[in-house]
Amino acid sequence: MEKNFEGMDALTTRERDWIYGARQMGQAAGEVLRSYFRRHDLDIEDKGSAYDIVTEADKASERVILDFLSHHFPHHAILSEESGDDHRDATYQWVIDPLDGTVNYSAGLATYCISIGLKADEETCMGYVYAPTLDEEFWAIKGKGAYGPYGRLQVKSTTELQRAVVSTGFPYDKATNPDNNLDRVASVMPRVRGLRRLGSAAMDLCYVAAGWLDGYWELNLKEWDACAGELIAQEAGATVKRYRADHGICILAACPGIAPQLLELVL
Repeated sequence: MEKNFEGMDALTTRERDWIYGARQMGQAAGEVLRSYFRRHDLDIEDKGSAYDIVTEADKASERVILDFLSHHFPHHAILSEESGDDHRDATYQWVIDPLDGTVNYSAGLATYCISIGLKADEETCMGYVYAPTLDEEFWAIKGKGAYGPYGRLQVKSTTELQRAVVSTGFPYDKATNPDNNLDRVASVMPRVRGLRRLGSAAMDLCYVAAGWLDGYWELNLKEWDACAGELIAQEAGATVKRYRADHGICILAACPGIAPQLLELVL
């Protein structure tokens, strides 16, 4: 690869192969997504509701990633948002979101990314997130730290909730399910400096890792939404907790100084 990541010297050969493979997939898929971005003829389909959609760009990005995996990691299992789980019995499983932030993307908003995680025996060992429009990469290997556009990532040291900028999101069934996060927003909003809704769970988690957000929570995510970003946030020093088991993946990530206060509010 033409770019040598900071932190690569501490990795094993296998770990370097994971990172460089993820980067090749992310960069190639990013080229595809950029080629479709803000096109007026973009094909958009509903996945059961008008709130949950897939575009031809999602599918094209996924094809690039799956083709790479089938060639370079043929014995690994794959869980991908658009293709599902291949149910292969394997030690390693790639967890792929070929376009996280599809609603943003379809509207012409630049907050979207490709999320690529790798699990070994059900435990996430590598995470890579690439934001094509911003050309920003985030990555982590379990136990080896997290890195981003400006070097090693470290969460902020904020200790007062009133000084925090946090983000959240809303589930696709928000119109029909009263457990839609609006009550948590009402609890958190008056107590923080700012509340944002970025529209990409993977980028929210990476932004906590980078110290650009102090905290983030969301309900009803899928494994491909959280896998890579969760590890990146953890390796940057964030407190990360999956705090409910009855509404998909409910996750909170925050700098340790405000995590207990934020968790109390969202619970």
